[in-house]
Order: sequence, then C-alpha cells, then structure tokens
Amino acid sequence: MTSWPDLVALELLVGVDDRGGLGAAARAAGLAQPNATRMLRRLERQLGAVLVRRGRTGSVLTPEGTVVAHWAREVLADAERLLDAAAALRVEQQPELVVAASMTVAEHLIPRWLGAFRTLRDDVQIQLQVHNSMRVCDVVAEGGCDVGFVEGPTVPEGLHSVAVARDRLVVVVPPQHPWARRRRPLTVAEFAATPLVVREEGSGTRRTLDLALQEYDRAAPLLELGSGAAVRTSVLGGTGPAVLSTLAVEEYLDSGRLVAVAVDGLDLQRVLRAVWRPPRALSGPAGELVRLITRTR
Repeated sequence: MTSWPDLVALELLVGVDDRGGLGAAARAAGLAQPNATRMLRRLERQLGAVLVRRGRTGSVLTPEGTVVAHWAREVLADAERLLDAAAALRVEQQPELVVAASMTVAEHLIPRWLGAFRTLRDDVQIQLQVHNSMRVCDVVAEGGCDVGFVEGPTVPEGLHSVAVARDRLVVVVPPQHPWARRRRPLTVAEFAATPLVVREEGSGTRRTLDLALQEYDRAAPLLELGSGAAVRTSVLGGTGPAVLSTLAVEEYLDSGRLVAVAVDGLDLQRVLRAVWRPPRALSGPAGELVRLITRTR
C-alpha cells in the first residue's frame, strides 16, 4: 500500500527553498524546529532520497530536494484548489439571504417577517443590513443585497418593487405641549411654519413629509436625527414636535406619553415596499420571503 507524503512535510521542504533555512520554514508552518526536522527525515525515508543538507550555516536543498520541491509546489497548489472547491460546495449547500431594510421597517416589521421565514427555511443563512430608505435602494442597485425594504414614496428607475405593508405617519408632541390641548386641528400652513425634529435626508419618513409639504413655506428643522428612536426620544424630552410612523409611537400614544395632533388636509399615508434588481420575477430565498410577506400582510 502506498504511503502518501505528509502535506506539511512538503510545505516545509518548499519553505526551506523559499526562506533559506529550516528554522524559518518551521516558523512559517507554525512548528517547533525539532518537529520540523523529524517530519523532513520521515519524508526522506518515504522517498528514499536525501532532500536537505544540514550544515553549520543552515539547511539547503540537495539537487534531489530541489526536484522534489518543484513537484511539491504542484501538489500543494492542487490541495489548495481542492480546499477552495470544498468551501464553494459548502456555500452552495447552505443558501444565504442578504436583506437590507430601512430603519422603521427594520425596527418594527423585519423581526416578525424573518422569524416567520425561518420557520419555513431554517437552512438559509440570513444577513440583515439597516440603512435609511435611499441608501437601501443604492445597496440594492449596487447588488449588495438580494432584496430591500423601503418606506419612501418612490422607487428609483431600474428597480422592481411590490407593496408589502401600509403605514401612516402622525404628528406627535408630549402631553405638556400647547398643541396637545388644541380643540381644532392645525392647518397645514401652521404646521409647515413650525420648526420640527426630523429624520435625516434620505429617510423614507423625511421624504414623505417633504413631499406632503412641498407647496408650503417651511421652517428650518430644530434637529435632524438618524433614527426614528432618536426623534421619538427628543419629542419625549420636549425638544419639539415631530412626524413619526404609527409603528414607532403606537404604544406611546396608548400610554399617553405622546399625543397625536390632527392637521387638517395633511395626508401622510404611505406604502412600504420590497425592492430588487431585474429580472422582474424575484427568485430564490428572497422571492420566498417576499411572497410570504405579501400572503400574510
């Protein structure tokens, strides 16, 4: 029966050639030098040839060792290709789903959606990225994810989309704010002229609000913040009014910690969408996820 050479011994032999000595080759392979010496001697016995000449100034390859090192490089390269192929097979056997979601969707909807998906496809590895809606669309267009979920009123050209949920924005203030005691709704003009705590440019919430008030003179924002949670905290602290998703403030309205303010004629309904790159038919785990959401919405 053939006794196959040890790959580490072949790596040591090549290392002696490349690094000019056994000590350096052993360190590169993560071995103590006595162990490396024993492995090379075993290789020499297997092959029936002296491969390394040891002297006072170090170790060098013999002519036979040079020939064997040449073929050892080929064997090691093939072994590396084998490992790469095996890794690729593992990836193919374990599908991956990369999802990008806007802040509001990620905080209030995605956990439930992905939880339901996991009960059906527990073999799929899921990665979630959280951005504002504009950035989610950019990531989708760049191929950085399989599917995105956004709350903005529009979807860029070149992307396909489908409605997955509906949402409504609401004007909120703390109970001590003068608006909380109003008997009549605000006019849109009054509301537009009031400084607000707002989300950053690129968020779906900000875009929906800007479109709704585009025909009115606007006051400069009090604050621009990067998440709905930060805006909500600012409103609770008395910084000023804000517009937030009902998903983000429902429990605060129910408990009385925040008050919803009516604005006559202001339409802040919006559609939440899944977005993806062509082709139009979304396939694989991403398609399964979107179909699950649309069936159960």
